[in-house]
Amino acid sequence: MSDTHAEGAETTSRKRSELRLFVFLVVFLFPILAVAVVGGYGFLIWMTQLFLGPPGPPA
Repeated sequence: MSDTHAEGAETTSRKRSELRLFVFLVVFLFPILAVAVVGGYGFLIWMTQLFLGPPGPPA
């Protein structure tokens, strides 16, 4: 009987842990990574134009 109770408590604890990890990923990590990727791409374009000049007229 206690084994079943222990497994249930472990399952509940694991579900709570997975939920906390999911919320952390969705609320904090993914938005921060999205801003970093877009900012990094913008910085790369800015530095490229700084050294090579603006893009030329369309062909």
